Amino acid sequence: MNIHIKNGRLIDPLNNIDANQDVYIVDKRIAGIGVAPQSFVAEQVIDANGLIVMPGLVDVAARLREPGYEYKATLESEMDAAMAGGVTSLSCPPDTDPPLDEPGLVEMLKHRARSLNQARVFPVGALTYGLKGSDLTEMVELTEAGCKAFSQADAMLTDTRVLMRAMQYAATFGYRVWLRPQDAFLAKDGVAHDGEVSTRLGLPAIPVIAETIALATMLQLARETGVKLHVCRISSADGVEMVRVAKRQGLAVTCDVSMNHVHLSEMDIGFFDANCHLMPPLRSQRDKAALRTGLLDGTIDAICSNHSPVDEDAKQLPFAEAEAGATGMELLLPLVLKWAEQEGVPLLDALKRITINPAQLLGVKMGHLSAGSHADVCIFDPSVTWKVESSALKSQGKNTPFNGHVMQGRVRHTIVEGHIAFSGISL
Repeated sequence: MNIHIKNGRLIDPLNNIDANQDVYIVDKRIAGIGVAPQSFVAEQVIDANGLIVMPGLVDVAARLREPGYEYKATLESEMDAAMAGGVTSLSCPPDTDPPLDEPGLVEMLKHRARSLNQARVFPVGALTYGLKGSDLTEMVELTEAGCKAFSQADAMLTDTRVLMRAMQYAATFGYRVWLRPQDAFLAKDGVAHDGEVSTRLGLPAIPVIAETIALATMLQLARETGVKLHVCRISSADGVEMVRVAKRQGLAVTCDVSMNHVHLSEMDIGFFDANCHLMPPLRSQRDKAALRTGLLDGTIDAICSNHSPVDEDAKQLPFAEAEAGATGMELLLPLVLKWAEQEGVPLLDALKRITINPAQLLGVKMGHLSAGSHADVCIFDPSVTWKVESSALKSQGKNTPFNGHVMQGRVRHTIVEGHIAFSGISL
């Protein structure tokens, strides 16, 4: 379909564009910016007057819960959530049931996603079979099946010899290794940050050193092996500083942060709000401030939703027994806009954290609107304010710590591969 998007404010961080420019789509590709291609005839016109036109969002952490956890969410429900959030590309961790440790499982997931004709799914393969931390998976075969990186998700790999071999193997082929830094023994049974709130509420705690000790090991092994290391969901001030120093020393390391940790701290747990039971745990105000500084100075490369839908029964339990996780894809854009406004960050700079930067972390040619690129577009209204109501979310998981919060900015249209996959109500 030939689509003409007119009168919009185009923001494309890769090409350093922030200007009123029309966008022309032909045969699933961006055919022109500003000037219509020769003989172009629009089959559909979208008037984006007062709206912002940007590349579709790229989310590096979105659990789709398939296969194995369909009672928490289905591919259909989470794809609808992605479209409502303007997310056109996403990567999903390998902690499904069974884990994504076999090519057939990866191919099945990608086939299911393609059949829905919505967001592009780029699976992250399991680093070890069953995520058990002992035997390495066949990374070559998993890559051929469509995996863009390899991870243990939240299953910690405690055997450093196995981790070193995994990094050596990945480095040989140029594969990316994504790891969340948390020492399994120091974090055992913990549910909250080791600070004032966990002490007051009597909650089992996870100290910051659980993150920094694991991170120190990962960085040393990455230095030794030369692997491309991505640190997932950094949560502490000390962790941010360690990544900052490693980058200055020339180590091939990147990292991301969850949008939850950009806006929330341990204080938001209040009186045992299970919606704030997250992994990694919400940390201190000092840690939150350091995460924001890390985003400003480029230490942290991307912001992700860490979308983890949980069934209602698993959240309606005492805090320490409730399952960790929160839904988030529909809130990623407005929360990034909120961060940008609070910190005085220009939109051109802010939006790269959810477009071209995460696309580069995945090694995919998404997150920009260059001529000839895939026509994955998000069109949103920056002036609309709306209240988050869990029941109105598209995701099957209704659990979010932002329930009742007022957001500014809402997606009006999501275009994937040149077709309009979502059109929201004009508010």
